[in-house]
Amino acid sequence: MRIYALAVYLFLYIPIGIIALFSFNAGKHASQFTGFSVQWYGKALDNPFVTEAFQTSLTVALFSAVLATVFGTMAALALQSVKGRLRVAFDALIYIAVMVPGIVIGIATLIALVTVFDWLNPILAALWPMADAAPQLALGYGSLIAAHGLFSMALVIIIVRARVSGMDRSLIEASADLGATPWGTFRQVTLPQIFPGILAGFLLAFTFSFDDFIIAFFVAGSQTTLPIYVFSSIRRGVTPEINAIGSMVLAVSLILLITAQSILQRGRKA
Repeated sequence: MRIYALAVYLFLYIPIGIIALFSFNAGKHASQFTGFSVQWYGKALDNPFVTEAFQTSLTVALFSAVLATVFGTMAALALQSVKGRLRVAFDALIYIAVMVPGIVIGIATLIALVTVFDWLNPILAALWPMADAAPQLALGYGSLIAAHGLFSMALVIIIVRARVSGMDRSLIEASADLGATPWGTFRQVTLPQIFPGILAGFLLAFTFSFDDFIIAFFVAGSQTTLPIYVFSSIRRGVTPEINAIGSMVLAVSLILLITAQSILQRGRKA
């Protein structure tokens, strides 16, 4: 079993290690290592298309993570009072949202958004004082934030609910007995106990949105995120610059994931 586990880990991580190694290639060919150099990192950071795509990914990831964290936390707290078969149904829906392939979510979200836009745009044109200047709903930042926020909300619900389940309920009851308002109990008792789960859920939602390609490919419209830029670039051939971009994205993702895991472990110990 140890040899099998080692083989699986090698199969998973050796290609990633090769990408990181060849990002320091001094040559122009991604498959021929001619020496160590960090020139491709500098060229990637100086590329205006890369920086624009990075800013788009960062903006979308930040807003979608905030959206998923706020509503996911609210849903996790509300589901604690749901019992019986209804609770089982909600649990199934949450886990199905995580298990459904990204391409299915991307296509379904695209169809839903286009249908809603086709229905709302004529209404906006009819109600607007100047029909020619009426706003037109279209795919872009809003659709990216909504799609990523809705999907990653399920991750936040699962993480926060795990924290809520391990919370000391006697403190909440004591707070109510001492005359605290529901908002005061949440702010002074509940929130400090579940905050590690909330922060970990935010980091995971941010990581998912920042790294996502499949869903973003369907709903991005004219916007270009960093994964979409990388995909369009490798269609013309893999270069050390692409390896450098992939290595930087990998480093950021690993830092966020390790931070989220550390927060969760500290929260469990506390």
